[in-house]
Amino acid sequence: MSRLSALAERNPWRRNPWFETVHEAQNRARKRLPRTVYSSLVAGTQGGVTVTDNTEAFEELGFAPHVVGAKAERNLTTKVMGQELSFPVMISPTGVQAVDPDGEVAVARAAAARGTAMGLSSFASKPVEEVTEVNGQIFFQIYWLGSRDDILARAQRAKEAGCQGLIVTTDWVFNIGRDWGSPEIPEKVDLKALARLAPEIAARPRYALDWIRDGRIIVPDLTAPNLVDRGETGPTFFGAYYQWMNTPPPTWEDLEWLREQWGGEFMVKGITRLDDAKRAVDIGATAISVSNHGGNNLDGTPATIRVLGPIADAVGGDVDVLLDGGIRRGADVVKALALGAKAVMIGRAYLFGLAANGQAGVENVLDLLRMGVDSTMMGLGRADVAELSRDDLIIPEGFERSFGG
Repeated sequence: MSRLSALAERNPWRRNPWFETVHEAQNRARKRLPRTVYSSLVAGTQGGVTVTDNTEAFEELGFAPHVVGAKAERNLTTKVMGQELSFPVMISPTGVQAVDPDGEVAVARAAAARGTAMGLSSFASKPVEEVTEVNGQIFFQIYWLGSRDDILARAQRAKEAGCQGLIVTTDWVFNIGRDWGSPEIPEKVDLKALARLAPEIAARPRYALDWIRDGRIIVPDLTAPNLVDRGETGPTFFGAYYQWMNTPPPTWEDLEWLREQWGGEFMVKGITRLDDAKRAVDIGATAISVSNHGGNNLDGTPATIRVLGPIADAVGGDVDVLLDGGIRRGADVVKALALGAKAVMIGRAYLFGLAANGQAGVENVLDLLRMGVDSTMMGLGRADVAELSRDDLIIPEGFERSFGG
């Protein structure tokens, strides 16, 4: 028996790569990835107050189920930013998905296979053209980085590639430091970086083997090819990050200008305040994402599920309202929809799946969420996701937060 076969025998999940929860996907990602790579997925900032609240707040919400009257068939389809989704979950944009050699392309394939849309980050490691080639439901995400001309050129490239809409991310304050330590990510993966990471990589041989294709080693790409013209070499992640830090943050007038230039579906991502939600409507946005950047923005911001309801009540009739942050189960999706979201966006959940088992792992995560939505609706006696409401939830006093009104 070879050494790799022996490893497989000692790890039963390698013989059955399917996992039954997102939590198990995270466990497998932790075991498979080098420590530095895994730490970059966990993320969070400062004391981790917000990243923790994003997930734990869902546990405070209960269900008010029916025991008789479950529907034999349930409709999970919805429509977001003009796109038909097979169920109310879509992929949130996350940068540099170098936990897998195929990165964003693998995620796009998985989303297409499960009938849903994907947000593609400006900081993605794969060109937008490669991603739209495998999934026709791509929304391109924009950071306010560089001049207006630079930003418009990126948007135009995305449109020419076939992207269906823009997502403008507004929630970031360039925090420094995490109480549990930050990963030391190299500027680029060169010989020096490989030498430093060698002990971590040696401890995760299966991960290293995945980067060997046709007898050659694929070096993880830490550049951002979508920040430049097609065919040009993109800046390194940290080079782009430095430029972003030194670009003045956008005004509402800037966002309105970009929305007018784009002329199509337009999401403002990062909303937690009522007045910001209303301003997004005023500038002509067609969707908003109630988001705190997965807890990576201003620590101490409430969990997004806490602020969702009041925002959806205020502007849900004017724009598509999505919830981003803390989704780990199909039941979490249902809770968000009951509070007024049209759909949810997932980030860490699919990254854990990608890290655990590549494209199949992302499909696994999407399947788990779909099954969880379906079974929860069965328990609630609902036949259509559009029927979900606050009546389906037990909401403790003081759970919701509302500010900026």
